[in-house]
Amino acid sequence: MIAHDILQPTHLLLILLAALIVLGPKRLPDASRAIGRSIREFRSATSLDAPAKTVADSSEPADRGT
Repeated sequence: MIAHDILQPTHLLLILLAALIVLGPKRLPDASRAIGRSIREFRSATSLDAPAKTVADSSEPADRGT
């Protein structure tokens, strides 16, 4: 199984270390959050079930109509 060979703890640690070097400690949380949002949106868009609930993004101000 290729996926089993790729996802070994040592490989994941090296990928995380490379991401930390490339992005830096300040941008890494934002990048991982953006990847998580993208995966969530992709799964909800490809799902044939009921529409997914959307969670308001806390980084964007809410439009309160004022």
